[in-house]
Amino acid sequence: MTQEFTRTAVVIEDDADIRGLIGTVLRQAGFAVSATASGVEGVELVRETNPNVVTLDIGLIDIDGLEVARRIRLFSDCYIVMLTAQSEEVDLLFGLESGADDYLVKPFRPRELRARIEAMLRRPRQGNAPIAAGAIVAPADPSGAGPDAAAPGGIGTGAAGQAVSAQPAAAPTPDEQGRRRFAHNGLTLDLDTRTVERATDTLVLTRTEFDLLASLLQSGRRVRSKAELVRELRSGEYVVNDYVSEAEERSIEVHFGNLRRKLADDARNPAWVETVRGVGYRLAPERPAAHPAG
Repeated sequence: MTQEFTRTAVVIEDDADIRGLIGTVLRQAGFAVSATASGVEGVELVRETNPNVVTLDIGLIDIDGLEVARRIRLFSDCYIVMLTAQSEEVDLLFGLESGADDYLVKPFRPRELRARIEAMLRRPRQGNAPIAAGAIVAPADPSGAGPDAAAPGGIGTGAAGQAVSAQPAAAPTPDEQGRRRFAHNGLTLDLDTRTVERATDTLVLTRTEFDLLASLLQSGRRVRSKAELVRELRSGEYVVNDYVSEAEERSIEVHFGNLRRKLADDARNPAWVETVRGVGYRLAPERPAAHPAG
C-alpha cells in the first residue's frame, strides 16, 4: 500500500548520514521529503515544493545556512529549524535573526526534532488549520493562554513565580466577513488570514513573530513572562518538563527585537510591545484617537 503524505519537508544538510537520519524521522512523521547537501539547491527546492518545514544545517558546502535562511524568507513563510554543532548563544541569536523559528544543537535526539516540528505545525499557517500527520487537528486554544496564564481577571505568574495582576484577555472582534481581528493603536491583526496591517502597510512577519504579537493582543495589559511565551510556542505537547532554558528565553527577546523593528515601534515610547523589565512583555496602553484640527 502506497503511503499518502499530507505534509512536505526539505532537508538541507551536507552530512549524508545526518541527512538520511532526518529524512527517515520526517517520513515516519508523514512528510514527503526532498533533501540536498547544497544551500543554493536547497533554496530552489523550497521554491519548487513550498514545504511546511525546512531543516537547515548552518555549515554547508557552498553558502552558510544563515544566508540560506535569509534567501528563503524572501519568498516563503515555512518553518525553519536550524541544526548546528555550535552551541554558543551568539550562534542561536544569529540563527533566529536570519529567520529561523527553532534551533537544535548536534548531536540531537530524533524524538526531540520530531516533537518540536509537531509543536510548530499545530500553529496555523496563513489562516489554515494546523497540519497534522494524516489528519487535520483542532487549532490551539484561541485564548492564547499558556500553562502559566491566568483565567480572565485572575492572577498570572511572572518571573521567579512572582504574582502579576491580570486584566481580562481581549477577544477578537469579527468583521463583516466574520474574520477575527484585533485592532490596537492603528495596528490590525487578522487571526484568520494571519495578516498584520499598520495604517495602509501590510507587514511581513515570520510565524513566530505573528504568534507572539497575537498573544500580546489577546492578553491585553497582562504581563507575559518569557518562560510563559516559550511554553505557549511549544503548543502543549512538546513539554518533557516545564523547564525553560536561558537560550530559549533569549530567543524570545530576539523575536521581539525583530518584531519591534518591523513594526517601527519605539522601545522608549512603544505603541504595541512594552517591555516589563525583569518579567517579560505586555501590550502598550491604548492611545487616544487623533482628532482633526477644527
